[in-house]
Amino acid sequence: MPDKIDIALVEPRCIAGGGDPSWITVALHRAGGWSYGHDPLMPRVLLSSPDQQALLRLEPDADGPWWRLEHTATDGQRAWSASFGARTPVEIIAGLTDALTVAETAPTSDPYEPLHRAGWRTDSARKAFVSPDGYVRIEHFTHSSGFWFARAALPTVAHGVIWQAHLSGETPPHLVAGFTRALADDTPLRRGLDPTRIPYYGTPHTHVTPCQVPAATVASALEHRVKDLTARRAGAPRPAPQPPETSPRRTR
Repeated sequence: MPDKIDIALVEPRCIAGGGDPSWITVALHRAGGWSYGHDPLMPRVLLSSPDQQALLRLEPDADGPWWRLEHTATDGQRAWSASFGARTPVEIIAGLTDALTVAETAPTSDPYEPLHRAGWRTDSARKAFVSPDGYVRIEHFTHSSGFWFARAALPTVAHGVIWQAHLSGETPPHLVAGFTRALADDTPLRRGLDPTRIPYYGTPHTHVTPCQVPAATVASALEHRVKDLTARRAGAPRPAPQPPETSPRRTR
């Protein structure tokens, strides 16, 4: 194995591509105790929460979202659901799934607060927020049972839409806040430097920073994430963060 590996740091994160699904599935299974059960001959993953109240489905669907999360009703909480398109970065979806797995520790569970803090523009008439670059819009519809709807879109893509996310109105606020925090985060996402791993549709709009990082850092990234979530779930001290990558130059 080489000592160093070429990777790409991609921004904005909303159009960095879906990424590795194991960032979510392995973390839920190993850190959250979610069990899996699926037919190995079917192209799908099914994960159930330890209390059997939540079910995550990941399966290819040409006409709908690839990620579906459903939670049954409990005492004091109505049933809720969330879905995400195939190209939704897993790091953004993980904002919600991590908050579902780990006890709430954030200073606020207000879904709007991360967007305000990140400088997203507001459309108060429609209860909508637009990212500073204009690529992402999230709206909160409050009529009837209400729901949250987010989408990433580019003018250079047919029909514009890259991915969509839908959170039912009953989704607990701290979970929505976990999603909006990940959505508003401007940290570049790590992707393989292979051009096929970086979505072609974002080329005119994406900043790609090639860099080399220790092979051990790449190999242990998921393991470190699992240990971090496990520690947070148990209330133990969190593992030391991994050393940041250096960014020698930026290209488009």
